[in-house]
Amino acid sequence: MKITFWGVRGSIPCPARSHVHFGGNTSCVHVAVGGEDLILDAGTGLRGLGRSFQIRGVTRATLLLSHTHWDHICGFPFFTPAYDPKWSMRILAGHLPRQGGIRSVLASQMTDPMFPVPLDAMRGASAFEDFSAGETFTLGSDVVVKTAPLQHPNGATGYRIEHGGVSFCYVTDTEHKPGQLDQNILRLIEGADLVLYDSTYSDDEFLAKVGWGHSTWQEGIRLCRAAGAKRLGIFHHDPDHDDQYMRGVASAAKELWKGAFVVREGRSLLLEPRTRGDRVTRAPSSYADIRIVIARPR
Repeated sequence: MKITFWGVRGSIPCPARSHVHFGGNTSCVHVAVGGEDLILDAGTGLRGLGRSFQIRGVTRATLLLSHTHWDHICGFPFFTPAYDPKWSMRILAGHLPRQGGIRSVLASQMTDPMFPVPLDAMRGASAFEDFSAGETFTLGSDVVVKTAPLQHPNGATGYRIEHGGVSFCYVTDTEHKPGQLDQNILRLIEGADLVLYDSTYSDDEFLAKVGWGHSTWQEGIRLCRAAGAKRLGIFHHDPDHDDQYMRGVASAAKELWKGAFVVREGRSLLLEPRTRGDRVTRAPSSYADIRIVIARPR
């Protein structure tokens, strides 16, 4: 399972020199697994991913949306492959089955006078599917996707992707209650090899942001420890948190728990099952090996 970060910022893109190291594009993560190309969220990082797909000749993918606030869908109209009728993309969301559905929401941001090109022009966007957060489904022949509802204004969905003995969880955007671990999240991330978590704030900042729908990197650590997850990727960086601030977060998080690290745009991670000879070790106490690929994705 290869995970590549095309956008790691929350709320609004930050094209500034002060945000270059950790990245300024909003949420978009590519997961290559089991012969499938999965996209988690369609923030501004999706534009670069689309160029990469074209260069590499990728012709199909599945887009899994956590929710449809602008920072998570504003890259969708700029995803060039979807305008190619030879392209094939399924778009799934778990928070809208009773609110008109995902196609209606994506179409609404591509109407006059907000955008000059309608959704119908994206002939490669071949299927729009709604489910209810909490369901489990399979992509391809054996990529299992488990979901859970998150605490966020207008609703959001967390994802767990499993294949070949490794597991990756994508949990953004969500707000916690201090002193009360979210049971939906604990069940979703139990024993996971890597958890990407909404770490918009620190605990010190959080009390002034109650009701905004986001969490903290310290809460991410508490959840991962309680659930027996191996690694925490600190994700969805606040636009006011520049590179200097994020370096401080990286240092403080590592000191608090060695399994935590700050996610950077342009990095990839490989999740590889530990093996004994040719046998994959699947015992609950064993985890996947994580290898960081330094080069920028192409």
